[in-house]
Amino acid sequence: MLERARRNTLGDILARTRDRMPDKFAFAYQEKRLNYEELDDLVNQTANKYLIDGMKKGDMITVMSKNSLDFVIVAFALARIGAVMIPINYMLRKEDVQYILEHAEANGIIASEESAPILDEAASGMEINYRYLMDVPINYAGELSAWTALAAARNGQSTDPIEVEISDDDLVHVLYTSGTESRPKGVMLTHKSIISEYVSTIIDANMNKDDVAIHALPLYHSAQLHVFLGPSVYVGSSGIILPAASPELILKTIEQEGATQLFCPPTVWIALLRHPDFDRRNLSTLRKCYYGAAIMPMEVIKELSERLPNAKLWNCYGQTEVAPLVTVLQPEDQLTKLGSAGQPVLNVQTKIFDDQDNEVPRGEIGEIVHRTPHAMKGYLHDPEKTAEAFRGGWFHSGDLGVMDKDGYITIVDRKKDMINTGGVNVSSREVEEVVYQMEGVSEVAVISIPDAYWIETIAAIIVLKNGYTLMEEDVIEFCKVKLSKFKIPKLVEFTEVLPKNPSGKVLKRSLRDRYENFGKQ
Repeated sequence: MLERARRNTLGDILARTRDRMPDKFAFAYQEKRLNYEELDDLVNQTANKYLIDGMKKGDMITVMSKNSLDFVIVAFALARIGAVMIPINYMLRKEDVQYILEHAEANGIIASEESAPILDEAASGMEINYRYLMDVPINYAGELSAWTALAAARNGQSTDPIEVEISDDDLVHVLYTSGTESRPKGVMLTHKSIISEYVSTIIDANMNKDDVAIHALPLYHSAQLHVFLGPSVYVGSSGIILPAASPELILKTIEQEGATQLFCPPTVWIALLRHPDFDRRNLSTLRKCYYGAAIMPMEVIKELSERLPNAKLWNCYGQTEVAPLVTVLQPEDQLTKLGSAGQPVLNVQTKIFDDQDNEVPRGEIGEIVHRTPHAMKGYLHDPEKTAEAFRGGWFHSGDLGVMDKDGYITIVDRKKDMINTGGVNVSSREVEEVVYQMEGVSEVAVISIPDAYWIETIAAIIVLKNGYTLMEEDVIEFCKVKLSKFKIPKLVEFTEVLPKNPSGKVLKRSLRDRYENFGKQ
């Protein structure tokens, strides 16, 4: 009983907010609006139905859907019973989804009507005990007869709180993220990891109960889910859930709802600025604007400041393994430290290490490392990579950066060959492995190059075998069959030789310098 009284889990933070402000507007999605009492009741009804159906603590449950109110309800309901939620990128191919299901040893799948068929295909041959369909009406009579409509299943269930024995450091989410390896890694986050990050976010991103936030970016991604939606529930603010990051819809919603808070990666901020409605809509209620997930061009930051004079800007930097926020550049530093990722947040200690894991002097480039309760418990089923990531008692980010004399960090490069296109991580090695399958390819290096819209776009630099001829279109069409859409190279260049160091390693930085203006041609 002592541990229950002291517990702090994701389910507990919603229960406390409900008790503090039951009538406060919590979320809106399409025509549906809920206060915190109504939201908590739906979470309890859903969780009670899961328990009746046999779902239990520790079950691995994948969730695949675009943004919806049910996504939020499902996330908190799974947390309440101690099941582990595994959000899946709804843009992935069947083969990628299948890998995640099998690697996570999932025994339950929850999806929107749109995503359910691909999950069915990916789970073929697996023992799946639970199939719930999100965001469909109570009287759903569609073709997915093997799935249970969540709205109908929870209807009439008890709204009584769930009492399952859960501890703060129990696993609650596994988020799959790509590294330099071609296969994604499962990042294990506990209640403690996530809530520690929420506290840091609330303090350093200046969040409070009076915020009216728009949640437009995908909730399967840790940035929208854990830097914005989760903390908003913790403090009791209001949120508008949008099904997609449509510039027209975002701008319309800001005006209609009087939204005060918005997070977007650079690609979406650029799309908003270029949309004709940006100057036609009343955006004067916006007070807090956040950017992150990729490097924001300085000219775009300046333009945002000029065209949204009532708003303050925050730059948020981190990665999934740290739940994900680790540094913030505050509004007052946007001019004097423009381009910086800011300083470590409340619950994070950050240093810059060399290759021997020694701290480097201020002003020198090295790997960014952290000590923080935000950090993951490890990579699922991968103790070796976990040990490597936490060597020396620090979490090694894989990003290269420099810390100035004032303790502000600037991201210099990615130590791992990662491409961040439109805020989504893509492993260059994964794309290379596919291109290498083409008969005429001798060597290939996949790199990121600057792009006016995507910030980074994928380019494949190819050396052909003697006697072979390939066209750019051949490579792109081949990749369309093998890769998810956002992983396909947008640019292909053929060269006679790839630059290498004496040990034979391809010098990708040299390639990036060489092809810096390639996408502008």
